[in-house]
Amino acid sequence: MRKTIIGAAAVLALVAGSIPPAKAETRDELVIGMTQFPSTFHPNIDSMMAKSYIMGATRRPITSYGPGWNKICLMCTEMPTLENGGAVREKTPDGKDGIAVTYKLDPNLKWGDGTPLTARDVIFTWEVGRHPKSGVAGLEFYRRAYKVAAPDDHTVTFHYDKVTFEYNSLLLNILPAHLDRDVFRENPAEYRNRTLFDRDPTNPGLYFGPYVISEVKPGERVILTPNPHWAGSKPHFRRVVVRSIQNTAAIEANLLSGDIDMIAGQVGLTIDQGLAFKKRHGGRYRVVFKPGLTYEHIDLNLDNPILRDKRVREALILSIDRKALSEQLFEGQQPVADSNVNPLDWVADPNVPKWPFDPARAGRLLDEAGWPVKRRGIRHNAAGERLSFEIMTTAGNRTRELVQQVLQSQWRQAGIEVKIRNQPPRVFFGQTVTQRRFTAMAMFAWISAPESVPRTTLHSDHIPTAENNWGGQNFTGFRNAEADRLIEEIEVELDRAKREKLWHEFQRLYATELPVIPLYFRANTFIMPKWLTGVTPTGHQAATTLWIENWRAAGN
Repeated sequence: MRKTIIGAAAVLALVAGSIPPAKAETRDELVIGMTQFPSTFHPNIDSMMAKSYIMGATRRPITSYGPGWNKICLMCTEMPTLENGGAVREKTPDGKDGIAVTYKLDPNLKWGDGTPLTARDVIFTWEVGRHPKSGVAGLEFYRRAYKVAAPDDHTVTFHYDKVTFEYNSLLLNILPAHLDRDVFRENPAEYRNRTLFDRDPTNPGLYFGPYVISEVKPGERVILTPNPHWAGSKPHFRRVVVRSIQNTAAIEANLLSGDIDMIAGQVGLTIDQGLAFKKRHGGRYRVVFKPGLTYEHIDLNLDNPILRDKRVREALILSIDRKALSEQLFEGQQPVADSNVNPLDWVADPNVPKWPFDPARAGRLLDEAGWPVKRRGIRHNAAGERLSFEIMTTAGNRTRELVQQVLQSQWRQAGIEVKIRNQPPRVFFGQTVTQRRFTAMAMFAWISAPESVPRTTLHSDHIPTAENNWGGQNFTGFRNAEADRLIEEIEVELDRAKREKLWHEFQRLYATELPVIPLYFRANTFIMPKWLTGVTPTGHQAATTLWIENWRAAGN
């Protein structure tokens, strides 16, 4: 989600520790540990930070948010605006107020096999996204961009059917037309299963960043080597190894033994583990805690008839002491979330409805909802059915598993039975969440950009189904006409003061309807060797690897 800037001092490039220059010059390999492995290497299918982290080193979106939370061009030469003429208001063919936004692509861009990256690749990417069976995320963007034109190889104009406040943001990950176009056109419905990103992920022609993927061992590691056709600053490491160590205790052990050099901040140790690590080993490593736009929550499957009753959802959140959980597990470093909008965001509503720990009120709501009878501590309805749910999250994440156990215990005291069933991240995100296979609760985090409108996660048009090839991200199945209206109005309101009021209204609706159980806003823990410089945590969804060419060993 897209929000505003926090203290810039916290994101200054990391300063090198003392290490003899002669030794530093020999460091030409960097080994990174992270706790997930991508479910796919296709940049536009499935949302998973482990993939974004690797893709940040091997490709670039057209625009992004920088470490300072400002919009920047990564593939274009200048950010188009209404003021500089790069964006022009126009009427759509059916008479709506639209806009044409023109991007000038960097003419030096090439795929890793030497093929020039051109506007043809951009148009192919749009073609894939527009197809209802392609299975890509971000369906709304492709619906909204009703036409794309390319007057030359390095110029592309998107024609949109509405003018949004984010009209010039283009977080688009370009696909290689020379490799994947025939695969897509042969059978669009099977494209997500046949793309070369998964059948041949070490093909250098899939990448155009400072590195290409040269080796993949599924579930274990990805090896990156420099892209000889990269026209930007030359990366400093001859080889970058990204190892997947899905148990957070094991990843710490691997760091201390020297088997890895650093732990990825976005997909590594949680804040409690980071705090404990710093107390024990902070003298040996650079440990940085970066608050940001990571929202830990529990998606509720609203197709579950019991969870469809809002009184039950209210009872679930009233039965858990989220404040005590944050203070005791995270030393107060991860504040309780009252909605999906982080207080760091300029549009956050300080008066959003709050749900305190109130087990007595929760009990009354469950009585009203038809679960009044307790047998052996568990509530039952008149038909003798148990009030029972299943909660799922990423197996091996020690903190999430601990949070699950605390919540399970507190819900048990309210007479709610909650069973734990976890899965490896690749399965959990690649199938269970994406295809809405969880029966009741899925605990995970959204990592977002500043002031990001939650259309893809909460609008009723974006519920994943077999018919749209699981292309949306509204995993709860939330259907609410008022929420849809507010999302649509927020998007097209260019006046900041008016947009802020709409945001506040949306947050109040979200906190009242409870399509999810908000838990807390996370801070990421970056653990790096003192000899590594240039890593700049962003605090939002743009991975630090988008600037990996700036990383180097001190003295190099």
